[in-house]
Amino acid sequence: MKIAISSDHGGNNLRKEIMLQLEELGLSYEDFGPTSDDSVDYPDYAMPVTEGVVSGKFDRGILICGTGIGMSIAANKVKGIRCALVHDVFSAKATRCHNDSNVLAMGERVIGPGLAREIVATWLAQDFEGGRHTRRVEKITALEN
Repeated sequence: MKIAISSDHGGNNLRKEIMLQLEELGLSYEDFGPTSDDSVDYPDYAMPVTEGVVSGKFDRGILICGTGIGMSIAANKVKGIRCALVHDVFSAKATRCHNDSNVLAMGERVIGPGLAREIVATWLAQDFEGGRHTRRVEKITALEN
């Protein structure tokens, strides 16, 4: 599995923690920055991740900002992206199993690194269940057209 990851200035520290986790898990990833703590605009950092996921270059993406809200809104503007803003383990599992989310958003100012690691591990470990959920995801996709 190959992961694209990015943040804005408000998610820099948590992004670095999650990149360490991805390395520990032996997963391949590409970091789209930023490279400093200077203020940046989160849509600029969401786009390379979402475009990479939609193109198939990456299997999934992870976006982090102060709350996760801005990143998730920006990501969900891209056709083919199902970005879930998650701050608990139950939702991380549900969004993969039921919604087939392909991008995870989190907020550094909302959760700590320990919980974020649990969320990421759970989200990465889940597969889409299909079945009745397929019809629902297809209806979400139809809204994009």
